[in-house]
Amino acid sequence: MKKSIIYSCFIGLGVLSIASCSDPMEEITEIIFDREFSPIDLEANNVKETSALLKWNPSASVSDYTVEVYADDSLSFASSPSLTKDVTDSELKLEGLTYDTRYSVKVIAKDAKNSSRNSKPATLFFRTAAQQIFNVIEEDNIGDRSVVVSWKEGEKDVTELRAFGPAGELVSTHVITDAEKKSGKAKVEGLTPETKYTLKLYYIVNGVLKERGSKTFTTIIDLEGATLVTPSEDISGIIANAKDGDVFALTGGTFVVKSSSESATAGAIAISKNITIKGVNPMRIPTINGRFELNDGASLTINQVNMDGTGTTGDQCFNFKGTNVGGVSVNNAEIKNYTKGVYYVNVEAKIPYIKFNNCIIGNIACEGGDMFDCRKGCIDDLSITNSTIYKSCAERDFVRFDDASGSFAGATPKVTIDHCTIDAAANKSGKRLLYVRFAGTTINWTNNIVTNTAAVWSNQSKTAVPTFGNNNVYFKCEKLNVLDGAEGGKTNLFVDEGRTELDPQYTDAANGNFKLKNESVSKLKTGDPRWYSNQ
Repeated sequence: MKKSIIYSCFIGLGVLSIASCSDPMEEITEIIFDREFSPIDLEANNVKETSALLKWNPSASVSDYTVEVYADDSLSFASSPSLTKDVTDSELKLEGLTYDTRYSVKVIAKDAKNSSRNSKPATLFFRTAAQQIFNVIEEDNIGDRSVVVSWKEGEKDVTELRAFGPAGELVSTHVITDAEKKSGKAKVEGLTPETKYTLKLYYIVNGVLKERGSKTFTTIIDLEGATLVTPSEDISGIIANAKDGDVFALTGGTFVVKSSSESATAGAIAISKNITIKGVNPMRIPTINGRFELNDGASLTINQVNMDGTGTTGDQCFNFKGTNVGGVSVNNAEIKNYTKGVYYVNVEAKIPYIKFNNCIIGNIACEGGDMFDCRKGCIDDLSITNSTIYKSCAERDFVRFDDASGSFAGATPKVTIDHCTIDAAANKSGKRLLYVRFAGTTINWTNNIVTNTAAVWSNQSKTAVPTFGNNNVYFKCEKLNVLDGAEGGKTNLFVDEGRTELDPQYTDAANGNFKLKNESVSKLKTGDPRWYSNQ
């Protein structure tokens, strides 16, 4: 009896299953939407002065599109289109456009049977490239407060020139005259010396600016009150006849200082006044082949002028001869090829300052003298900042400052070495980076990179412990990184506790390129800033 009941249940389920399969659902063959889908990923590629390539992903089951282009428009579509074109492909090359013009685009997917079902438009905004009709700006056409620029003679579609400052601010506007249109040349004034500008040439159509040219340049140094000097003149004689406060502006080229010695091809410029020497053009920095001797009454400022000791007697670049002298300041310069050192003070002179900033100093042999060398004098403020020193001081001390404090009561000199890259200096065991013994001197050593030296910091008990800062990098500087204050002061007396020993990975140190390839070091913002990887 139980078996019979179970059998009947299974038969019933089978009947239900068969009945279900005999009633199939109706097949769906088409879905109709209210309108076509809009094209997607619309973009403008290869945008040039007068052309651009529009591309988009096609809509499903659509082969026809309408493209509308609106000039001087930023997605407002307020005016009539300047171009309407029907296409069957998913791209369109636009030609005959106007330079430096804003364009808005609509692309509509069309329904071939019913236009009311056309898609909503895909939209895009782009700007054509500006023109460049400027000629190269000649160096001699860049002044301290003005610049002369040129373009094709007879060009009528030019309206005005605008000069923009380093922060993009408008600083000067010059309306182009008919005579300037004819000559293709104009002068823009109202600029500031030693400033980087971007100059733009515009054609104004219906109040809309169309850029036709752009050039970036830097104005030269301030020539007001300065005496221009060319390489063909006797710079030594000119300075010998200088008045106190005179400024000399040197044009590009090499100024060879006349020599009175048969053994030297380049001599020394004797100074006894407060003078300034600066290069005229940052793109053509002049070089003085010679040395300086500072006599009583002398002080010297050098900016944007390189110094070369080739063929000199071998003495230092700056030799202090008088006891009543002022300071020396050197900015934006390269100093190279001096035999004995950079400066030498072997007289009882109280010098207010010696400063080197943004300098590259190389190939200073230091045979017969130390790199920065003061024996009998007092320098109130010695600073070397934002500079690179390399291939120099192979077997001598880096900074030497002997103790002449007995001759200068109450003096408290300050030595600052900051943001410098120093490679292979004083690279001999037992030599010192800081041979500073003048009593009362404070030393600030911050943000520097030192590499490849066998020198110690100091083995002199009179040398004050420097103020260190910002993770100074010391790579392959074994003696600098080991504290050894043995009795008698014969070995390294202090270390920088905040140091790192990372490899800066210079690009080409052998040839003077110290650009940092190690991003970890570059991020520390230490060493000469010109070598940071983002510069």
